[in-house]
This record gives sequence, structure tokens and C-alpha cells, in this order.
Amino acid sequence: MTGTLHGAVAVVTGAGRGLGREIALALSAAGAHVVLASRTQAQLDEVVAEIAARGAEALAVATDVTDESAVDELIRAGVDRFGRLDIVVNNSGIVDTSPLLEQSAAAWDRVISTNLRGTYLVTRAAGRHLTAQGSGKVINIASNFALMGVANHAAYSASKAAVIAFTKAMAVEWARHGVQVNAIAPGYFETDLNAAMRADDDMFSRVTRAIPARRMGTPAELGPWLLLLAGPASDFMTGEVIVIDGGQSVP
Repeated sequence: MTGTLHGAVAVVTGAGRGLGREIALALSAAGAHVVLASRTQAQLDEVVAEIAARGAEALAVATDVTDESAVDELIRAGVDRFGRLDIVVNNSGIVDTSPLLEQSAAAWDRVISTNLRGTYLVTRAAGRHLTAQGSGKVINIASNFALMGVANHAAYSASKAAVIAFTKAMAVEWARHGVQVNAIAPGYFETDLNAAMRADDDMFSRVTRAIPARRMGTPAELGPWLLLLAGPASDFMTGEVIVIDGGQSVP
């Protein structure tokens, strides 16, 4: 897939670690200039260095996606640096695993704000450019937890289900502007974020027993779907949700 996005400019939120980092690397390897966003500058700088070592270019912008002015500045910085915007990947997300009866309203609000408000703010800020130029791709990272009942994940599941509904609404609203809005709902993938869990044989076994494929996904299995949604092959595809979870959410 290398070179399929040559010259395109992509913004990726939550790009310092986990799937966000893998997404940024996949887009860069396909030829895109990547604008990386997360709260932690040091993590972003490491990803920029990794991309630069591969001969590509990226920009790191420390951003709180719940802050409207910070999000507007993120998009402005990317356009100022690279001259345009073509792809947005809303990946920022947090989890709170408190049982609902023990979960504070503040904890609930943090999850909803980051996962849903952040997606809204970034999509709106980027959409001003995408709709004006008459083309663009928005890819929202939802979760298979939006499609199934998972104890102690009420806020997370609710936020990701709302992201799916938001994806469909924006797909309809922006289709006439040549902008496609789709979502990926991943299950468990091997990233740095779950390295400790994978190293714990008992915990890893409990997690993978709930997955019909009996394993986690690898970033290489997500990359081609991401590049499909980011590239011209999906120009007539909008409002879709691609579930990649080894069968975990199948009823």
C-alpha cells in the first residue's frame, strides 16, 4: 500500500501511543504527511522521530481534544504547515472501568467529553476545510464495545455508540460536499498500551477466551482497512462501520 496517499495531509488524534501511533505510522508509510495530536508532547515527538527516520515528514501538536480553541489551533497548524487537509482520524479516547453505582459523575463526564465531544470538535474544525474544498475523509475510531454489553464500561460503550451515530449523521450531512465519514470499530489489538496485560498469562487467557479467533489483532490487520477509508477506493462509501474484532461482538 506504500505511496497510495502520496501528498495527502492527515490529522490523527491520540497519536502518541497505542492504535493512534500505529495509524499515524500506516498513513505516513502510505505517503501522507501526518499531523499528530495528543496531550503529551514527548510521546508525539517520539512518533515524529520514528516517522522522520523513515524519510517522511510529520508535525506534532500537543492538543486537548476537549478544548475548542486548542482543536481549532491543531487544524490551523496542520493547514499552515502542509497547505491543505485531506484526512482526519478521530482516535483519542479514554476508559473508566468503574461499576456504574461507584462511578462519579466527573468520571462519566471525562469519558464522554474526550470520546464524543473531542470527536465532534475535531470533525467540525476539520470539516470547515474539507467541505470547502469538496473532498475529504473522516475516520472515527469507535469500538466493538459499542455493539455489545460489557460490564463496568457503561460510559465508554455509550460514548463509542454515540460516535457511531455521529458518524452516520455526518456521512449524510456531508455526502453532497464530497466528504466521506466512516468508522472503524476495533476489538483488542496488540499495542504498547496492553503489553503488560499480554505478559500476564492468566489475564491474557481470560481476554482471548472471549474472542472467537482466540487471539488479539495486530496493527498490520487494521492498516489496510484504514488506508481503504483514507483513499480514493472508498469515495462512494460513507456512513459505514467496519468491525475488526475476531468475532467478539458477533451475537
